[in-house]
Amino acid sequence: MGVVVFGSINLDLVLRVPSLPRSGETILGKDVEMVPGGKGANQALAAKRAGRGLVRLVGCVGDDSFAEPALSLLAAGAVDLSRVARVPGPTGLATVAVAPDGQNQIVVSPGANRTLDPAMAPDEWFDAETLLLMQMETDLTASETLARRAAARGATIMLNAAPAAAIPPSLLGLVDLVVMNEHEAPVVAAAAGLPSGTPVMAARYLAAGRQLAVVVTLGDAGAIAFHGEHGWLVPTLRLKPEAVVDTTGAGDAFVGALAAGLAGGLGLEGALAGASVAGALACIKRGAQPSMPESEEIAAGLPHLARLERVDYGEEQAESPAE
Repeated sequence: MGVVVFGSINLDLVLRVPSLPRSGETILGKDVEMVPGGKGANQALAAKRAGRGLVRLVGCVGDDSFAEPALSLLAAGAVDLSRVARVPGPTGLATVAVAPDGQNQIVVSPGANRTLDPAMAPDEWFDAETLLLMQMETDLTASETLARRAAARGATIMLNAAPAAAIPPSLLGLVDLVVMNEHEAPVVAAAAGLPSGTPVMAARYLAAGRQLAVVVTLGDAGAIAFHGEHGWLVPTLRLKPEAVVDTTGAGDAFVGALAAGLAGGLGLEGALAGASVAGALACIKRGAQPSMPESEEIAAGLPHLARLERVDYGEEQAESPAE
């Protein structure tokens, strides 16, 4: 099964700061790096490194000097860029402030990503052996149009609900798997009119009554997943605090590795284990794309991951008020 990623491509300006700024505060940074980024690009490279299978990226860059560096690691990593378009105007740009403990603040200017068109992905790319991976850093109408075409041809549809926003019901109805972090889950659930008191509650109600798997990443607490009557508590690798240098790419590493695992036939439980290891390993290197772990690194980390705990809810499964 191959992976098609429909999403954003940015160049990240990464600033190392002594602390993350509060509202109205100016912080003097220590240094700055230009690093390839964008959620679509990050996840495409993460999937390619984690699974070694065919990964295609559909995206847009501008006609400026940022386009080449934004695509550099993708090209070197053998991601198929044949449907990445160069359009007039600026390449997407993100400014990333990273504190000494690895926590970050990110501001994104979409630039060329605003022109992403579902027609750029041909129908022949999609069949029952394809996983389409999308995010919410680009236009959701375009994503829904492509998801509808891909689903009609039997593809598996995976959505990373980041940055957090309301997911149109028409799009949610096409999705087989949605991934969110602990901050995004309550926002997405509340926008859908569902209880959203905690990330776990939000995920359970979103999954209930739907043919939908829901995964919520919980930072250094691991992740939790729900599908039908089943749930999984997903541990994470235990890292020494001093080993964590940058959490910027952790979520994208998790999502990309999860997509690669599913495309590689591991099943949800096996794919979650590999994704958890990938997310942790991404925190020990600087930058989003440079931190995406290779398949050999993930394999080496798996024996150090505690077993996933499966929970069967049965009749106690929450029933969605929306159903």
